[in-house]
Amino acid sequence: MSTRGHSPLAIRAMEAFLAFCLLSMVVMVFGNVVLRYGFDSGIMVSEELSRFAFIWLVFVGAVVAMHEGAHLGVDSLVSRLPRQGKLVCLAISQLLIVICCAMFFWGTWRQHEVNQTTMAQVTGLSMIWVFGMGYFSSLGIGSIALHKLWCIVTGRIADDELVAVRESEEETDPDHGAAPVGTQGERA
Repeated sequence: MSTRGHSPLAIRAMEAFLAFCLLSMVVMVFGNVVLRYGFDSGIMVSEELSRFAFIWLVFVGAVVAMHEGAHLGVDSLVSRLPRQGKLVCLAISQLLIVICCAMFFWGTWRQHEVNQTTMAQVTGLSMIWVFGMGYFSSLGIGSIALHKLWCIVTGRIADDELVAVRESEEETDPDHGAAPVGTQGERA
């Protein structure tokens, strides 16, 4: 049973939110540039809101990337290990991810009151809307790592999921495995 490859409704909703954040950033920044250079005016909140949208894009994007196994890493040693060695390394890495997510959640929780009572200068929004993304990303990434640990423990993890990262120079082809990409995006 594979833990990757399907897109549940939550992941598709997050991808739609990412597209919305990116589109809103483009519209706000481009609109402000046109207003400043063309009409010598601007919308003050657009700069702050586009910065918030960028932060949301990064934190939500990290959860989606974790689900897709798209975070970068080095697999030169792990890919040469036998299945048992890969399982041990994957379990250790997922356990470390869960520990880091727990620390991230705890740190966000400890700063919650300060961030909730601090207001953004232009919009007046509580800064918990920015720093509170630590809750979302730590819970999202942590739950994905816990699910992968559960699949390891129950033996329901596929061989192609034992190496949790992909090299940046590789393009994954589901029929033929990974193949190197040429300098102009073509297969070498």
